[in-house]
Amino acid sequence: MPSPIHDLCRRVPGPAALALCLLLPLPLSAGDAGRLEVVADSGRRIASLPMPEGEAWCLEWNHSVAGFPVLDCYRHREGRMVLERSHLPDFAAGLDHIPGRGRQVSDGEGGYWIEGLDEPVPGNRYRLRVGSPEVNHRLLHEGRRLSLSDRAAGERVTIHLRTSAATP
Repeated sequence: MPSPIHDLCRRVPGPAALALCLLLPLPLSAGDAGRLEVVADSGRRIASLPMPEGEAWCLEWNHSVAGFPVLDCYRHREGRMVLERSHLPDFAAGLDHIPGRGRQVSDGEGGYWIEGLDEPVPGNRYRLRVGSPEVNHRLLHEGRRLSLSDRAAGERVTIHLRTSAATP
């Protein structure tokens, strides 16, 4: 049974509630719907967000050369972390669409979305070296932005969707 503070994390919006909830360690129980966790190699928890079935989130960062934001967007789908789509505002260095991998759609502002990627992430986790404040890796969830760079610039982290059906 969740504690009153954990229940508050699910119901109360706002930066203070988000900051508190991101730092609470929450073990999964058999009935838990899932959590998105960001953990440094040292074991330090950077973030922990409730991520029930069907919920979506994005990792956003500033392109290291052009400086504009790039997005990779995921969804918790049937116990799996699935890359659904990416947003690329330009064909800058390292950014392009690979034919046969999703479909490229204009964003109406000179950039494009790659839709329909639908790629399950192996093991529901991936490693990331968090960028500098200029790169500013950040999680976007429910209209909020959490800067991983403010908490762990230069560190290696694992971003992991934990579900009762997934690997620990």
